[in-house]
Formats: sequence, structure tokens, C-alpha cells
Amino acid sequence: MKDDLRKIITTLALKNEEIQNFIYSLKQMLQNVEDNSTRVQGELEGEFQSLYNMLDELKENMLMKIKQDRASRIYELQNQLTACTKALESSEDLLETANHTLSVSQTDNFSQAAKQIKDSVTMAPAFRLSLKAKVTDNMSHLMVDFTQERRLLQNLHFLPVPSTPEILASQCQVANNSVTVIWRMPEEENSGIQHYILEHRKTNFPGPPRAKEEQPWMVVEDIKGTEYTLTSQRFEMKYMNFRVKACNKAVSGDFSEPITLETPAFCFRLDAGSSHQNLRVEEGNVEWDAMGGKVQDVKTREKEGKGRGASPCNSPARCVQSPKRVPSVRIGRDRFTAESYTVLGDTLIDGGECYWEVRYDKDSKAFALGVTYRNLGKFDQLGKTSVSWCLHLNNWLQVMFTAKHGNKAKILDIAAPNRIGVHCNYDEGFLSFYNASSKQLLHTFRTKFTQPILPAFMVRFLNL
Repeated sequence: MKDDLRKIITTLALKNEEIQNFIYSLKQMLQNVEDNSTRVQGELEGEFQSLYNMLDELKENMLMKIKQDRASRIYELQNQLTACTKALESSEDLLETANHTLSVSQTDNFSQAAKQIKDSVTMAPAFRLSLKAKVTDNMSHLMVDFTQERRLLQNLHFLPVPSTPEILASQCQVANNSVTVIWRMPEEENSGIQHYILEHRKTNFPGPPRAKEEQPWMVVEDIKGTEYTLTSQRFEMKYMNFRVKACNKAVSGDFSEPITLETPAFCFRLDAGSSHQNLRVEEGNVEWDAMGGKVQDVKTREKEGKGRGASPCNSPARCVQSPKRVPSVRIGRDRFTAESYTVLGDTLIDGGECYWEVRYDKDSKAFALGVTYRNLGKFDQLGKTSVSWCLHLNNWLQVMFTAKHGNKAKILDIAAPNRIGVHCNYDEGFLSFYNASSKQLLHTFRTKFTQPILPAFMVRFLNL
């Protein structure tokens, strides 16, 4: 009954925390509604004011054009009117003089007066004037038709907001210190998406992302496609939250429903208590400690890949519990000796899938990496017993790259890469080795592990 009650208490506590987080989220959303509505209202008023200002400026420019055109036409017509008026007055005076001269045609001076009138008529302004208006009184070229603009204004509406993306959790990948996030948009999306914004944060909480988190959201902007890979990650926390939103030219849509991906790293050190006395061990580093020996260093790359293709090049985001670090039990007389130049990792693998990488000096006399049960004998070499599996590189006299188990060796018809990835699926009984750079499969052991295993390394003369 106590156990049942404890389960009920745990369930209620989790539900209460879930409700509290939801209440916090609702309060935050209420505040966001107030803030965002005030912001967009101010932006709308600003846009309309900008439109008013533009229309006022356009109106002033067009009115100025009409005024200038009117002034120019009035000036031309007024000048023409003045010239015509003067010509008419001169012509009327000349007509009166001609009539008077004709009435006294019997005088002696008639011929001379008639000749003068004839000359005056020839030079009269009235006969040198153009009786055609220099400009037209038609102002229709300055008329406007706002039918199209009015239609555009009548169709004015809020910008189309991009739809909400959906993160495809089953297609996301966690491998090689990287996380690849993949999403998609609804098929009917037509809001002119230009880019995406991805946000991520680390957490130790396994459930749905919580409103309150110690870690802030980290932002990746201007993503053009519908997937993105975060590289060079340190998985010091067990999970990562992700969310993404789409953006068009002017606005962004809502964030997608956030997802949580598990990212436990397979973290281990080299167990100095297990190492051969001629090996100097410092966490992830090993040095050959014999006179004239070759110095190597082994550095641990902490990685873990999961599920879909069971390989470091195709690992889904699902993960299992982290392996268990154990104290050394191989100290003193039990440490490796004689020709077994071996050192073990300090973390047991007893389930799930783990991945790590090894770098080494290809000039070393001999080198091996793999896994073993804890009961590997202190005189035993990796791959020469039924409790260990490894890849072995021999550079002594003749170069040979082999896969070893149970004192049997299979020659690998491929050059040993300088970086090797090890992928162990404990539950399925797969131990695979890869070229860590190209992801090419080098060899796979298939077995049924009956005990927890440890990473194991041999160096004669490691970058892990």
C-alpha cells in the first residue's frame, strides 16, 4: 500500500508541476497579448500616418504642378492679349485716318497722304500678329483617376502570417556531437516564407519543454531550408528543447510545438588503475613510457548516437540511459602486464547504444581499440580471447589491419583511417567500426553480450 501511495504522490506532484507550468504559461500569454496588441496597434497607426503623409505630399506636388501649368498658360495668353489689344488700337487709328483722307480726296496733298497710309498699313502690327492662341485652355492632362488606387486601398488587409511549422521528431538526429532538426510546413502554405528562426536550449527535464528554465533560448536566424544541424555541441545536460518559426518579408509566425530530444553523452575516462605499467594514463591521454618509445595521445570524444540506422552516420534522436562509471578493480597485481599493453575505459556499457571516436598515430608499432568484459586476463591481449572484440593495426614489419575476436583475425581490405568511430548496440549485439570522417563501415561484430563491457585500447611502442 505504501508503494501505491508513493506512486500516487509522485503522480500528483508531477501533475501539480505540470499545471503550475501551464498557469505560468497562460499568465505569460496574457501579458504577451497586452504587449503585442499595443505594439501592433502602434505600428498600424504609424503605417497609416505614413500613408497619410505620403498622400499629403503627393497632393501638394500635384497641386503645385497644376498651379505652375496654370500660371504658365495665363502668362502666355495675357501677353498675347496685350499684343493684340495694342495692334487693334493701332489698326483703328489707321482706319480712322484712312477714312478721313478719303473724304478730302480733292485736295492737293491726297496722293501723298494716301501713300503714307499705305505704308503705315504695310507696317501695322495687326498684319504681323498670329491670330492663333499660343496655348490651349484644356487642362485635362492634369486630371487623375484613382480608381485603381482606391481599389487597392479597399483591399488593404493585414499581412498574411506564415503558418506554424511542425518539427518531425522521428527524423531528427543526434550523433557525432551534432543535432539535426528537421521540420515541415503545411501543404497549403502560401505566405511567401523567406527564412526560419530556430531556437534551442539545454535542460535536464525529460518531459515537454517547461515555461521556466534556467537555460535561455539560443537563437539561430536566417535559415533558408527546413532543416538545420547544430555542430560541435557539448552534451553536458541530458536533453535539448527545440522550436522553430517561419518568417516572410515582414512578419514571423508562431513557434512550432516545442520538442525535447535526449542527448546523453557517453562520457568516460581511461582507467589508470588498469593500464600496463609502461603506459602513462591521464584521463583521456595515454603515453608510451618506455625508453625510445613512441608517444601517443588518446582523447575521448564524448558522443552517443541512437536507433534508426544504428550507426554514427544515421542515428535518431531517441537515446537510452547513460552508461555507468565504475571504480577500477584492476590495481596492483591485476593490472595488465607482459605483452598486454592495454588500458580500459572506466565506464560500463550494459544497455542501449553508444558511440565514441578514436584518433591515433598511424606510425605506432601496434594499436587496437574495441570492447571487453571486465574479466579480461592481465596477460590477455585484445581480440585473442572470447571476452574481447577489437580492430587491430600492426605496423611492425608488415602493415596489417584486422578485426579480431576469439584469437581469430579477419584481414580488412581497407586502409586504416586516422579517426575511427565505434558504435555499440549492446541490446542487439552489434559492435561496428566506422571511418569517422567518411562514415564508411569498416567492420561489424555480431554477438550476444552476456556481461557489461568496457571500452578497451592497446598501444605498443591513442587519440580517443
